[in-house]
Amino acid sequence: MTRIKKLSNGVFSLKKIRQSGIRLLCTTALATMVGGCASLSSLNPFASKDAPRNPPAPLVGVPQSLAVRSLWSATVGPAGAYTFALAVSSDGIYVAARNGAIMRLDQASGRVAWRINAGRMLTAGVGSDGNTVVVAGSEGRIMAFDADGTPRWTAQASSEVLSAPAVGDGVVIVRSQDNRILGLDAQTGERKWAIQKSSPPLTLRAAPGILVKGPNAYIALAGGKLLSVVVATGVPRWEVAVGEARGATELERIIDTSGMPVSIDRDICAVSYQGRTMCFDAGNGTAVWAKDLSSEVGLGADDRFVFATDVTGAVSALSREAGASIWKNTQLRYRGLSTPVPLGQAVAVGDAQGYVHFLSRDDGAMLSRIATDGSEILAAAALSGARLIVQTRAGSVVALASQ
Repeated sequence: MTRIKKLSNGVFSLKKIRQSGIRLLCTTALATMVGGCASLSSLNPFASKDAPRNPPAPLVGVPQSLAVRSLWSATVGPAGAYTFALAVSSDGIYVAARNGAIMRLDQASGRVAWRINAGRMLTAGVGSDGNTVVVAGSEGRIMAFDADGTPRWTAQASSEVLSAPAVGDGVVIVRSQDNRILGLDAQTGERKWAIQKSSPPLTLRAAPGILVKGPNAYIALAGGKLLSVVVATGVPRWEVAVGEARGATELERIIDTSGMPVSIDRDICAVSYQGRTMCFDAGNGTAVWAKDLSSEVGLGADDRFVFATDVTGAVSALSREAGASIWKNTQLRYRGLSTPVPLGQAVAVGDAQGYVHFLSRDDGAMLSRIATDGSEILAAAALSGARLIVQTRAGSVVALASQ
């Protein structure tokens, strides 16, 4: 079914009720053009009236040919309707929750090194380079702390922030929902640069990622764009389209870059919703290959493959060099899968019921499955050495390892 909720300043949220919690935003201009956002429900091709059109695939027995165990777990707090990315650095794992809680956990034991409260509700987190820890709060408030949890500075974004800030090269990069990108001094919070990009009339209410690699940042944008800038100065290097809008209605033409871009040697790869999966030359943005594969979550990659979960929940492996299909697993269709993450001989994906599934990286066969707390795993899992760290919507942080 479809639910429409009015937000502030004439903006509406059109939410399709499904495991991944995807939402759509329409601007006041679009509302005027189509006679009000409420009428969008009649245009929504994904809307259903009674039973779900695509029920999640039932779980079948798994051979458990890969031994997976839980090493430790901790609780930070519920995410609510937001997506809370976690950050791994050499000194620990940083996690946050909707209620303002921020924690640093020991990587090996999960022991809480410190826990603080930001003093306001949070909408995104956490970005860290191991020295500076940054989260986003309600009304676009940006809050920075040092590695010991001591407050360092606060700054103001121009609108709500749903994407985790990124930290690198002495700069904190923040992207707000109005497609404005700020570069803030990591020590003082002083604004170093700003970029304003245009926004399409209808976008996903999602949290596209910002990847910092060396002196450059790769920023996923609304409208299916990927932007590369120099971290220190904000000078744009290149901007590319990760797919093209198609269709007769604004809903059909929605295209947004999904999840976090991934770096593979000299390439940057990204995926878009109702678009494509593409890899680009990181130096100049030239397309290396493109594959028609739409996703609501980001990509995973290793030295051989790019892993993607499409909008139906099929998990695929594509060749790194040319994007050729290597395998495709459809056993987890419509289970609201998270970003695939390679872990040794397997690739792991979480689902909307809190399970983590392990597939063979070579042929996609199901190897193992482990349960967490029963709530959705939406944010991309992170690697901490040989450990896979997942955060659930209910607020559990779980470290998993395979043998």
